[in-house]
Amino acid sequence: MKNVTETYVPINCNYYDKLEAWAVLRKNVSIKRYFPDGSDGIVEGRIVDFFIREGAEYLKMADGHEIRLDYLISVNGEELPNAC
Repeated sequence: MKNVTETYVPINCNYYDKLEAWAVLRKNVSIKRYFPDGSDGIVEGRIVDFFIREGAEYLKMADGHEIRLDYLISVNGEELPNAC
């Protein structure tokens, strides 16, 4: 279980580029992510958008899930590296 903070921590820039590529290619992805309570889980589907809310970056899935980028653990088995 992760100690999830309210302060956004930017993700690795190269990893962000991979997220954008999966979105542009309309690829289905399997995302392992943390939830605000520190637990984790998996969301599957397509990434359709990226946006900023209250200073934090998010991705939006086709099914409506919104995931804060620093809550990502891995996408398609590729773990999130350290921040930029």
